[in-house]
Amino acid sequence: MPDNTKKVTIIGAGSWGTALAISLASEGHDVTLWARRAEAAQTISSTRHNPSYLPDAIIPDSVHVTADLDEAVSEADFWVFATPSHALRKAAERVKHHIHPGLIVVSVSKGIENETLFTSTKVLADVLKDLPRSQIGVLYGPSHAEEVAAGVPTTVVAAASSPRVAQAIQDLFMTNRLRVYANNDVIGVEIAGSVKNVMAIAAGMAEGVGYGDNAKAALITRGIAEIRRLGVAVGANPTTFSGLAGIGDLVVTCMSKHSRNRFLGEQIGRGKTLDEVLQEMQMVAEGVRTTRSVHELARQYGIEMPITEAVYRILFEGKKPSDAVDDLMTRSAKNEDWLPHFVED
Repeated sequence: MPDNTKKVTIIGAGSWGTALAISLASEGHDVTLWARRAEAAQTISSTRHNPSYLPDAIIPDSVHVTADLDEAVSEADFWVFATPSHALRKAAERVKHHIHPGLIVVSVSKGIENETLFTSTKVLADVLKDLPRSQIGVLYGPSHAEEVAAGVPTTVVAAASSPRVAQAIQDLFMTNRLRVYANNDVIGVEIAGSVKNVMAIAAGMAEGVGYGDNAKAALITRGIAEIRRLGVAVGANPTTFSGLAGIGDLVVTCMSKHSRNRFLGEQIGRGKTLDEVLQEMQMVAEGVRTTRSVHELARQYGIEMPITEAVYRILFEGKKPSDAVDDLMTRSAKNEDWLPHFVED
């Protein structure tokens, strides 16, 4: 094998895990894709398709697919956690005894744990206690799996507290169709990539109710203001939210036909209940659970997040989307808060 070839295990064979397996294999890396269900692993392995999550993509023969997690993670240089965020802790618990020197762990799971209010790297650090925190990073950004698998040009962010680790993640995932930028603001990237799913639900609701482009532009712009407000409160760099993980990921998730969170919001805007929509969806809309976590974080930090509050009340308290918009539009007048030192005349 060439010196730059790495042994990579992707934990989770959903759409994003599958897309990353395809991308990494195209660069010659030794890739193992772990699927939770044995029948799914067998289907993917034999057909080289993932019919449940990414049916149009062809998975290279070089990608090894297995349902044996111990086999999958053994001796890998990188573990890439691509499970839904609520399943991340359990998956990490199952593999923690395989930690070895030099291992780098990457989370691509976007969400905030309901019980602890931990982001994904905090969950991993909490479970993988024998691994230095500096060797845990994330890969986030505006990146729908369908497009990455098809080789559509995409840009994302690799974030880690250690510049060496951030660069290692950057080098691993970089291709001529997937451009990766390095960042050391892990918490900022994670807050941006997680809370944008709440805003995407709101954008979908606006679409479902029948509001126009003006309303969606307002949601995106004021949404990034809310995301930044929370991020700064937990210690993030404000400039992160102007980048790919912030405004980039927010725009694509709020506007794209591929967005599961936007789809969920749109269905609710058209009159369906949350339970009805979730029963119809095969894929996980991370924004539902994240809404609970962000709502609680805003309460704990005393932060005003009116869009998040509106989504929370619609999802969990039965408020009508049109009534929530009325409440947002009739709030007291505010200064636009992009300039931190704005002074009135």
